[in-house]
Amino acid sequence: MSQGSALLRPVTLGDLTLPNRVVMAPTTRCRGSVPSPLHALHYARRASAGLIIAEGTLISPQPVPFVGVPGLFSDAQVAGWRRVTDLVHSLGGRIMVQLWHAGLRPLSSTEIASTITDYRCAAANAVRAGFDGVEIAANGTYLVAQFLNPRLNRRTDAYRSPSLLLLHILDAVHSVCPRVGVRLSPYWLPTDSTPPCPAYFPSGATLSVYDDLVPQLTSLAYLHLRGPALFSPDAFSRYRKLFPGFFIANNGFSAATASDAIDSDLADAVSFARHFIANPDLVTRFALDQELSLADKAFNYAGGPEGYVT
Repeated sequence: MSQGSALLRPVTLGDLTLPNRVVMAPTTRCRGSVPSPLHALHYARRASAGLIIAEGTLISPQPVPFVGVPGLFSDAQVAGWRRVTDLVHSLGGRIMVQLWHAGLRPLSSTEIASTITDYRCAAANAVRAGFDGVEIAANGTYLVAQFLNPRLNRRTDAYRSPSLLLLHILDAVHSVCPRVGVRLSPYWLPTDSTPPCPAYFPSGATLSVYDDLVPQLTSLAYLHLRGPALFSPDAFSRYRKLFPGFFIANNGFSAATASDAIDSDLADAVSFARHFIANPDLVTRFALDQELSLADKAFNYAGGPEGYVT
């Protein structure tokens, strides 16, 4: 890849200048509920990314499907994340955090109100912790994505409207944090469940929900869209046309296809997850056209330093 590659060109994200368009996507690594020096070292080594979006981070002490997932609901967690952001910033990096609610259970109206408050408090804690902004996880099989799924959302109250929960969360988060992004996955395939749950397979009705939602997201700093398993320019173009702001594409890109996506105005930036796991110097490797290392999946969620900072 030449140094003139589109991936290596700077770009502005509102009032934040990104030196390149290589974004580190959130990657769950299960290294502790309170960020430690391991977290700080892990993210510091990736500070050359145009933007780091830190792993899915819990907004409350809810039951979760993973052990060792960090949160942003206690003073200890805020202090731990502050060590991370201070180190990344000292190295010239930019870092936001993804706010996460696992969901997986029906919520009463009272619980919905409490959850929205939890998002606002977690966003305020993110600001205290020194993050440059927050991303709302509305992807995958988790809470917000469940509300957006017409096969799963069978409510009879106002939240039967699929986008209402996300819009209320965004209102609450914007009240304490000016830079907010959202990650969506309208083409999600349930490859992480056994047996696969048919309710999560994309359908015309599901895509219609996202078609209606995306034009309403005018307050966002960016939209982070996870594409289908098999790369499809049309899949990204569908929502690129509906969203007027900064657009980050994700899933299955190489350096070459990512650069092409930017050159063709399919995206403003491209995010990478598994490539960043094994290549903390990913931007340099892209710039010098060096071969990429492959991660040992046995250590993705193993805990400890191996496969994380070694």
